[in-house]
Amino acid sequence: MSGLRALTSRGRSFIASGAAALLCALLLGEHDLLRVAVLIVALPLLAALIVVRTRYRLACSRRLDPSRVQAGGEGTVTLRLENVTRLPTGLLLVEDDIPHALGTTRPRFVLDRVEPHGVREIDYKVRSELRGRFPIGPLSVRIADPFGLVELTRSFTITDTLVVTPEVVPLPPVRLSGEWTGGGDSRTRSVAAAGDDDVAPREYRQGDDLRRVHWRSTARHGELMVRREEQQWQSRGALLLDTRRCAHRGDGPRSSFEVAVSAAASIGVHLSRDGLGLRLITDQGAQHLADTGASWSLLDALSVVRHSSARSMEHGIAALRQGGGDGLIVAVLGEIDSLDARELARLKQPGVTGIAVLLDVTGETGTTGQDAGETAENVLAAGGWRTIRLPAGVSLAAVWPEAAHRRAGISR
Repeated sequence: MSGLRALTSRGRSFIASGAAALLCALLLGEHDLLRVAVLIVALPLLAALIVVRTRYRLACSRRLDPSRVQAGGEGTVTLRLENVTRLPTGLLLVEDDIPHALGTTRPRFVLDRVEPHGVREIDYKVRSELRGRFPIGPLSVRIADPFGLVELTRSFTITDTLVVTPEVVPLPPVRLSGEWTGGGDSRTRSVAAAGDDDVAPREYRQGDDLRRVHWRSTARHGELMVRREEQQWQSRGALLLDTRRCAHRGDGPRSSFEVAVSAAASIGVHLSRDGLGLRLITDQGAQHLADTGASWSLLDALSVVRHSSARSMEHGIAALRQGGGDGLIVAVLGEIDSLDARELARLKQPGVTGIAVLLDVTGETGTTGQDAGETAENVLAAGGWRTIRLPAGVSLAAVWPEAAHRRAGISR
């Protein structure tokens, strides 16, 4: 039955024509027509039997190059098919399943014959203007007879994921001051001028180098004590992204929200290359990053960030306040009112650098958004934040050098 279901339109037409010829041969008593009718009916049935009983064993693998691509960029998908049997294959129709965001049509290929233990590699291009994580696959293979009477589809189960990250704009180097906090064996400490008495020792552990034994502490505690390992210094910071739908204007890749995500990605990658360990926070709270010191982890998180229905920044501000230890806070903001701006301004403490990137989201809404933005900008500047205006259509790289300067106030 599976073979009959695999018949193509041509195969069904053959059977219908053969059945009609068979009926006419019986009615008219034409033996030659009967032979022709039997041949026409037998041909698709025989093809179906051969295709169904064919035990092709194919191995498939897929390679994405690169596995992460920027929005608007192009990636290459390479399919590798191997015939692992000792029999050659017939005609193979190969089709890979991809989302519409990566292409308007599914990639289809025809392989005429794959020899025993032969390998075929096929590649095609994918491109997306939208951020996200897109599944690629599974691959389906349609086995057909040479006459096109039967097609049988078999699918692989393996899929791969292409990550389309936000567009990253290279930023010029800017000197940013901030607090340095430790990431090593001990908390940040100040070593007093007295010397060894203020070094923080710990108990001896199996495998410790005996050259690090602190003899004075050993005599005091009555057990072997060693000096702690040198502190591995790492700068820590936080990146706040405003994802509220009410704070942005427009739709699609050129909307203010996508500009904000791209700005956050550009700043995050720029700072990560300088050795800054970043936390990602939105108005919904802290976001999980696999590795706070790696730019790929931040880009993965930003590739799937979406609009939120929140009306205020209170959860994001609370997450910034609870985390603590940040020497640098960078906020990428849409339309923000003075109340949220005052709460953000209070996060600026001595030794902490605060930078606010304010997007122009006025669009066609008149001057209300602009006035609110100026009020927020004044509030943040008065609180010690460095503010950067990012007008629509202007590259972040052009205004990023303003992050090095603090403005005491703004008058417009």
